[in-house]
Amino acid sequence: MSVQNLLTRNTGQAMRGNQIKPLTPETVSELVASPEQALALQVTVAVLQHLTEQITCVERAVHARVKLRPAFQALLTVPGIGQTLALTIMLETGEIARFPTVGQFASYCRCVGSTKLSNGKRKGQGNTKNGNKYLAWAFVEAAHFAIRYEPQIAQFYHRKRAKTKVVVARKAVAHKLARACYYLMRDTVPFEVTRAFA
Repeated sequence: MSVQNLLTRNTGQAMRGNQIKPLTPETVSELVASPEQALALQVTVAVLQHLTEQITCVERAVHARVKLRPAFQALLTVPGIGQTLALTIMLETGEIARFPTVGQFASYCRCVGSTKLSNGKRKGQGNTKNGNKYLAWAFVEAAHFAIRYEPQIAQFYHRKRAKTKVVVARKAVAHKLARACYYLMRDTVPFEVTRAFA
């Protein structure tokens, strides 16, 4: 975020997103010494606050029009999935019955690799653009928040990260969440972290 970058560069202190949202022009002026830097921060914070209001307005309109299925409530039980991600997953998935297996759903969500193997050797790569990019985004976002707020998922992520890259470890969490969500939507049952991340 540009506000975080400006503050870090000019004050040497990091500030979280939740601390930035309530800032006022007066509090911004107290953070930096230079009037020019304060003005740059004030303008950027004002834009951020305006966009937040507009996003909230759009979200309200969507919630008022969407017909929620039972799968929506089941998705809300997953760590890292809030109202917006649950809506995205529900709407982009459509009827879960169109995916006969969990593997097909995970593939549609772009949560599995497309490497082609022959006799244990890599022989190329499939089309990584197949599937639904919005579901791919939703599950990576859910993974990001689940790692922060669910200790068992965080442990799984840290074990993976110790062996591979951060992006691959996060994608592994997204894959696990996608598989869990398949069963939640199919059977309309709540999420159980011990079953998904045993």
